[in-house]
Amino acid sequence: METDPPTIEDAALDDPVAAHRTRGMIFLGLAVAAVGFGLHVQMGMNANFVGEEMKITAYQQGVLEAYRESCGILALLVLAGLAGLAEPLVGAAMLVLTAVGLGAYAYVPSYFWLVAWSLVWSQGLHVWMPLPNSMALALAEPGRQGHRLGQIRAAGAVGSALGLAVVLTLHKLGVHIRPLWLVAGAAVMLGAAACLGIPRRIKTPGPRLVLRRKYALYYALCLLEGWRKQIFVAFAGYLLVTKYGVPLERMLILWIVIQAIGWVASPLVGRVIDRVGERPVLVFYYACLTCFFVGYAYVPNATVLQILFVVDCAFFVLVMALTTYVSRIAPPAEHTPTLSMGVAMNHVSAVLMPLVGGLLWRHFGPRWAFLAGAAAAVISIAVATLIPSKRAQREPGP
Repeated sequence: METDPPTIEDAALDDPVAAHRTRGMIFLGLAVAAVGFGLHVQMGMNANFVGEEMKITAYQQGVLEAYRESCGILALLVLAGLAGLAEPLVGAAMLVLTAVGLGAYAYVPSYFWLVAWSLVWSQGLHVWMPLPNSMALALAEPGRQGHRLGQIRAAGAVGSALGLAVVLTLHKLGVHIRPLWLVAGAAVMLGAAACLGIPRRIKTPGPRLVLRRKYALYYALCLLEGWRKQIFVAFAGYLLVTKYGVPLERMLILWIVIQAIGWVASPLVGRVIDRVGERPVLVFYYACLTCFFVGYAYVPNATVLQILFVVDCAFFVLVMALTTYVSRIAPPAEHTPTLSMGVAMNHVSAVLMPLVGGLLWRHFGPRWAFLAGAAAAVISIAVATLIPSKRAQREPGP
C-alpha cells in the first residue's frame, strides 16, 4: 500500500535536511509575504495615482510601463553577473533597491521623476522575481514542487491582502495617497531582512546564461505571457479608473478579494499541477484569458468589468505551471538561469506591448488594446498544447 511521502513538517525534528528546508520555507514565505505587501500597495494605488494624482495620459502610461518592464531584460544580465553568490543575499540586496524606489514615489514632483524612480524599484524587483521560485524549487521535496510553490504563493497572497487592507484603512482615515508609498517601501525592506534568514547554501552553481533549444516551448510561453500580462497591467485598472471612475477604495477592495482567492487557491492549484501536469492547466488558463480580454473589449458595464478584473487576476495563480514545467525539463543547476531567461523573454514583449497598446488606445480606442491581449492568449493556447503530457515527461537528471 502506497503512502504519501513524509512532509517537511513531519520529518523536521529528526532529519537535518528537512529542518534546513523548514527554516528556508518559513523565511522565504515571510520574505514573499512582505514583498507581496509592498507590491500590492503599489498595484492597488497605481491606477489612481497615475490617473488622478499625476494625471498622465494613456500613451504616457504605456511609455511608463515600457520603461519599467525594460528592467526585466537587464535583470538577466545582473543575475548572470551574480551567479555563484548565495541567492538569499542577492534577494536581500535587490529588495533594498525595490524598497527605496517605492518609497520615493511619495515625493515625485513630475512625470520624469515618476519614470526615474520606477526604474529603480523595477530593476530591484525584476532581479528578485525568479529567485523565490528558484529557492522554493531548491527547498522542495521531489514530486512536491507544485505544492511548495503553491504555499509560497499563498504566503504572498496573505501579505498582499494585509497590505491592501492597511492602505484601505489608512486612506479611509484621511491619509493622503503619497505617504502610503512609504508604507510600501518599509514592508519590502522587512522582506529584505527576512531573506537573511534563508539558508545561504542555496546558490546557482550552473551556467550563468542558459539558452537551449529544448526549453523553446518555455521561452515561447514566457514571451506570450509578457505580451498578455502587460496589456492587463497597463490598461485594465486604468480603464476602470479613467473611463468608469472607480475610486481608490473600490480598487483596493477588489485587490483584497483577489488576494483572498489566491490564498485559498494557490496550494490547491499547486497540488493539481503536481497531479495532472502543466499542459491541461495552461490550456485552460489561456482559454479563460481569451474570454476575459474579449470581455474588457466589449462589455460596457462597470460592475461586470470589476468582476472580470477580479477573476482575471485570481486566475494568474495558474501561471505557476510554467515554473513547475522548468523543474521537470531542467536539471537543478539550471533552474535559476532558465527561470531568469524566462523573465527576460517575458519582458522582451512586455517592453513593446504597453507602447503598442497605448498607440492602439489613442488612435482606435481601448477595445483594440484589449483585443491585442486576446490575440496573445489565443496563440498561447496553441503553444501550450505542444507541452508533453506529464506521463511523457521525464524527471531531469542530476
